[in-house]
Amino acid sequence: MNPAVQHAREHAFQETLLSARRTMLASEILKLAIDSFRSSKLRFALTALGMVIGTASVILVVTIGLTGRQFILNEIQKIGTNEVEVEYSGAGGVGSEKVIYNDFLTRDDEKAVLAQVPSVVASSPVLQTHDRISFGGGVVKDTLVLGVSPQYKDVRNLIILNGRFFDDEDQNAHIFCAVVTVPFAREMFGSVDAAVGQTFSISGIPFTIIGTFKESVDTFGETEIADETILIPFSVARYFTGTDNVKQIYFTIRSMDEVPDATREIQRVIKSRHKPNSVYTTFDLRELLTMASRISMALTAVLVLVAAVTLAVGGVGIMNIMLANVRSRIREIGIRKALGATYREIKLQFLAEAVIISLAGGLVGCFVGLAVPLSIRLFTDYPLPISLWSVIIALAAATGVGVVFGTVPATRAAQMDPVEALKYE
Repeated sequence: MNPAVQHAREHAFQETLLSARRTMLASEILKLAIDSFRSSKLRFALTALGMVIGTASVILVVTIGLTGRQFILNEIQKIGTNEVEVEYSGAGGVGSEKVIYNDFLTRDDEKAVLAQVPSVVASSPVLQTHDRISFGGGVVKDTLVLGVSPQYKDVRNLIILNGRFFDDEDQNAHIFCAVVTVPFAREMFGSVDAAVGQTFSISGIPFTIIGTFKESVDTFGETEIADETILIPFSVARYFTGTDNVKQIYFTIRSMDEVPDATREIQRVIKSRHKPNSVYTTFDLRELLTMASRISMALTAVLVLVAAVTLAVGGVGIMNIMLANVRSRIREIGIRKALGATYREIKLQFLAEAVIISLAGGLVGCFVGLAVPLSIRLFTDYPLPISLWSVIIALAAATGVGVVFGTVPATRAAQMDPVEALKYE
């Protein structure tokens, strides 16, 4: 037979034997680890408990973080993330010349934007004025009066508590009606329910309250609506100012994705209708939404790192138990080494035990961590967000903890001298 062929066959045979031996050793290592756990079930359960708590904490923390993020973004979206506000910021001239150069927004600007920007679906001007309103008992307050269109309710996501908002008929017929805030209704008439249908005067003209409203979310004063505000039809508000000029116009865009392009188009249309040096500022909530998302994700990451400390504590517990386990099995290690077990085999045996403890605790912890949000989703109407990534990260972290904290006791077991181990009592 050709020597080269003979050598190749012998090499292949040796590789097959080595592969079979390694397969046998791997299965034997796992069997020995499982047998070890069966002989000390309580110790195994208590050791894995730390990992159960740690992995469950990671999943719950991520769930809480995502829930908080979802809540914050929903609250911001209630204000109107597809809303664009255009405000007149000033024009040319200084001092007294500013009056000459005032270049306010008009209803014609609003109509031009509606005609030329297809993504705009609703709009409303805001004509702002103040009047001293008598609340009875000698109390007179300087009160904000806003002249707006019927679309203002939808543009600003207002909630009508009682009655209704004025409509196109009220606007076209110049009806002297008003929708007021809750604080105004309570101070003027004692309650929100009692206010609807009542009459009060603005500049000596009687207005009938047809509804009460509030904003969909607390804006902490960052809004054109004050605590005590009166909304009246824009067509009626013109009687008090004698002009169509306004400082603010609100536009609602079809979707949040179209806001950037729509904002540029609105700017272009409005600037083309006014003096070149006039300044019109646009505002939208996209940046606030992005910032809130980043902040919430950063807070979630910090909370996950805090929860990871629990995993580290569980890992220390595994290391301590495994060190005690090595100490109690010195004679077993000596016998195995005397029968031909290698350094690698002994190390893998104890490392496998540490990883199995950690991974078993991680699996139970994942079940516990997912059980809470799933139960809430099942028994309530609140859809808690569940992240599969949190499960993957928790299990990967649990496995990593088993490897890291199991290495020290596994190495100590593998380095033992078989003669000394056999003499150990």
